[in-house]
Amino acid sequence: MKKHSVLAWSMVVALGGFLFGFDTAVISGAEKSIQQYWNLSSFAHGLTISIALIGTVIGSLVGSRPSDLFGRKNTLYFVAAAYLLSSLGTALADNWYVFLIFRLLGGLGVGISSVTAPIYISEVSPADRRGRLVGLFQFNVVLGILVSYLSNYLLSQGGETSWRWMLGVQAFPSIIFLVLIYFIPESPRWLILKKGATEKALAILRIINPLNCEQELAAIQKSGTDMDNNKSGDSLFSGKYNRPIILAVLFAFFNQVSGINAIIYYAPRIFEMAGLGAHSSLLSTVGIGMVNFIFTLLAINIIDKVGRRTLMFIGSFGLIASLALVGFTFLGKDSGGFEIPLYVMLFIGFFAFSQGAVIWVFISEIFPNQVRAKGQTLGSSTHWVMAAIIAFCFPYLAESLGGATVFFFFCGMMVLQLLFVWKIMPETKGKSLEQIGTILH
Repeated sequence: MKKHSVLAWSMVVALGGFLFGFDTAVISGAEKSIQQYWNLSSFAHGLTISIALIGTVIGSLVGSRPSDLFGRKNTLYFVAAAYLLSSLGTALADNWYVFLIFRLLGGLGVGISSVTAPIYISEVSPADRRGRLVGLFQFNVVLGILVSYLSNYLLSQGGETSWRWMLGVQAFPSIIFLVLIYFIPESPRWLILKKGATEKALAILRIINPLNCEQELAAIQKSGTDMDNNKSGDSLFSGKYNRPIILAVLFAFFNQVSGINAIIYYAPRIFEMAGLGAHSSLLSTVGIGMVNFIFTLLAINIIDKVGRRTLMFIGSFGLIASLALVGFTFLGKDSGGFEIPLYVMLFIGFFAFSQGAVIWVFISEIFPNQVRAKGQTLGSSTHWVMAAIIAFCFPYLAESLGGATVFFFFCGMMVLQLLFVWKIMPETKGKSLEQIGTILH
């Protein structure tokens, strides 16, 4: 029963990932109607679509502050409220500026969620199941994207106001998330290190790890004592945490220079560049969503058995091969047909199996207790800033340089990622958060 309690807590918090994915992707079905409704210029339309991403970058940059100050659980309350208000506000907005404010709020929720949710799950998970449980967050992101596409399709027949329903329907899972947070406990590590609430934390640790809860409590307290003995260690950039900083920044950097967001955001455009018609392009995009979902599910089920590093090795080789195939196909005079969609789906499969499943797990566990929220913020904000840069630059670069050059660049970056995994990335499976902090110190 206690084992299932930890799973239940993780599933509740992973709902933040579902709303993260839903909120990110739902705008794709409504954007044309929104442009027509307010008669937006190209610039205003671009701002309307991208303002949530701006909010996400801001949210990821500030996410550690509420998480450390108010606790992981209270911060998740804010995230749930942000999603709820964003969905209702955008659905009911009659003023474009009001619409922008509520889309920005939704983006803030996504950014803070990408910091707080993985931290919470990593801090309540037993070492032997942490990868799988934190992986639930990414699984729910992918599920949220899929459900938003399906929801948009089902609601698209609703006439001129269908776009409002597309955006407003997110209120239902947001309310469920808001209510369920009440039933999860606070992170025991936050209670010990930030509040000194040892007895309350020990009661939670007994549920998480009944056989070794006393030893785990002692290890957490020791990490806090070490922090008190070296106050400079409380600063992320004191020099003490250089290795996890390098690991987090490089991991997040490689995640985006794989080209994943360029493909997710611009898949129909890529397929049309390859010579497919608009209908076939949209159909192929649905295939991408399904492949992403299936391989994410597979990865989170084996990440604690084979390890984070092994998944990254397999994924890196697959990403290099699939991106090279896309590049060479674009080089050919006759690049039309289904070769590029096939190779892109191959890319998505390897990405979901490696980078997609590993990133939030790995970054959430490599920083010591005292700076975990700050470290997660650094990794998450690097990820989102790079996502914004890639999403902004891709259409121009693809048009001016051609598809082959862009995809060969992504391929070259994945060769560098392979070297990173081989030479620098440590394996963290099966180790407690305190053990990992000692190894990387």
